[in-house]
Amino acid sequence: MDPFVVVGGDAAGLSAASKCKREAPEREVVVFEKGKWVSYAHCGTPYYVKGEVEELTDLISLTPEEIEERDVALHRDHEVTAINPEAETVTVVGPDGEREQAYGDLLLGTGARATQPFETGEDVFTLHGLPDAAAIRARVDPAFDPDSAALGPMDPDSLRPYATRPAPETVAIVGGGYVGVEMAEAFSAYGTDVHLFQRGDLLPPFGPAVAGAVESTLDSEGVVVHTGTEVEGFDAGDEGVSGIRYGDQRLAIDMAVVGVGITPNTDIAEDADIALGETEAVAVDRYGCTDTDGVYAAGDVAESRHTVTGEPTWVPLGLTANRAGRAIGQTVAGEPTPVGDIAGTAVVKAFDLGAGRAGFVTEREARDAGFEPVSETITAGSRSGYYPGAAETTVTLTADRGTGRVLGGSVVGTDRAAKRIDTLATALNAGHTVAELERLDLAYAPPFSPVWDPILVAAKVLADAV
Repeated sequence: MDPFVVVGGDAAGLSAASKCKREAPEREVVVFEKGKWVSYAHCGTPYYVKGEVEELTDLISLTPEEIEERDVALHRDHEVTAINPEAETVTVVGPDGEREQAYGDLLLGTGARATQPFETGEDVFTLHGLPDAAAIRARVDPAFDPDSAALGPMDPDSLRPYATRPAPETVAIVGGGYVGVEMAEAFSAYGTDVHLFQRGDLLPPFGPAVAGAVESTLDSEGVVVHTGTEVEGFDAGDEGVSGIRYGDQRLAIDMAVVGVGITPNTDIAEDADIALGETEAVAVDRYGCTDTDGVYAAGDVAESRHTVTGEPTWVPLGLTANRAGRAIGQTVAGEPTPVGDIAGTAVVKAFDLGAGRAGFVTEREARDAGFEPVSETITAGSRSGYYPGAAETTVTLTADRGTGRVLGGSVVGTDRAAKRIDTLATALNAGHTVAELERLDLAYAPPFSPVWDPILVAAKVLADAV
């Protein structure tokens, strides 16, 4: 049997490769990664920039040596440039030139790339990968020393131009999503003047209650938030970026980070006539298989199925990639395993504030999905009122008026609020109604929760409206 070939050496790809090899040790598994980095925690990069994660290599989950110990043939600096489904081969370009590799099963785990809508020059960064994180850290951290830092396969000389310049005094962040909010906190740790620009509200998938709370927190921490503001572009100076233009205004800056989203890397799929979905990511079935026999896709390049609607969606997150890759690895090994539906469950940190979301948060998006939504927003204590450390926790809960089915919601607060979203995510996966959510037997003790958890309080209030 020809090998199981994986394109992409990060979350989806290596989860699939490892699971397949574990379940079918006799199957040859080959992984091609066009870069030098494999199996790393992209979500940890803002905290590396901030300095909470000390070394870049701390973000590596599996080293190349550990991967090879699993009997997985890993080839870094090897880019798959074409797929031939009829011949069941891929074209690979590496240090020794171009060659053809046969496959029996193929997984596309090519990920996504940062969207960059502006003409940019030096000192305008995106944050999508460890090299980006290292460059930003070198630029902003006065104590950063490329020669003593643990940089893995990176050449210290590549960071020296950033590390030898004066640290920026004013930084602009374009985009008020996960990256923008987390990087605002990271830059503030260095005493930098931070301006965050967002053309609408902050964190759109989280809804207005979270957006307002996060904006208030950023403001209290000294971040200047420009919501409802369209950025037109950047001005270049003698040594790098000199300004950012928005509306009829201009702000002098020393550095910028653009975090306005990502785009799935579908080029080789499209060239091979592998179908994309309406989201413009690769269309897959419940087992992660594309419309082409023997070809799978997972991670940021692929669609998923939404828990609430059952329709295709694209929400590129870490667990989605790891879980889908693992399932595909088991399927390829001989046991068909669904990749699982997703509710877009996510959490984000803004200084001491934590927020979570799952499913449809706003009535508008639920209505667009064909429901008759009704929602309520409540604020309740995070612990028993008499116990130290209690803080306000705000919950938005949305349901379908006709059926009472829970459609989604958000949670925000300073006392372990974000992870409370897991209760709601579980209810969504189970298809619970508001009444069933209200009757859940959640844990209670004064240090952890009031008798009525904030999620249950929201369900009680919403139950009267459905």
